[in-house]
Amino acid sequence: MSLDVSPALLARAERGEVDDGEFIDCVRVSLPFAWEMISTLVARLKVDGGPFADNTTPPPDEHARGELLRALASDAIRGALERHFGVRLAFQNCHRVAVFPPVGQEDVHARFTSVRNQLLNQSPELRDC
Repeated sequence: MSLDVSPALLARAERGEVDDGEFIDCVRVSLPFAWEMISTLVARLKVDGGPFADNTTPPPDEHARGELLRALASDAIRGALERHFGVRLAFQNCHRVAVFPPVGQEDVHARFTSVRNQLLNQSPELRDC
């Protein structure tokens, strides 16, 4: 299961739409490693500037890696994170998460997410991630 959904939140979802605030809180609680990584990258982008901020350190264990996969593989979760933090997210190799400003770095984002950069970002130690 991707998220730990409370019975109250599930009941609201069954009755109709859930607002982003409720959903993002569920994501924050359910996926703390992914939340912390993205939060840290967003803060680094704001403080350091530059075209993007990224993480190149593999997660400490499979549970943490799974959180990143669940957060970034779900369109709903990824979209909510992007709206909440006001960034664009990119993802490579089961751990390389990058945050980009929402506008203004389209060329850099396109290069980061290109087939060429995906291939260049491969390494044997990440084969089974």
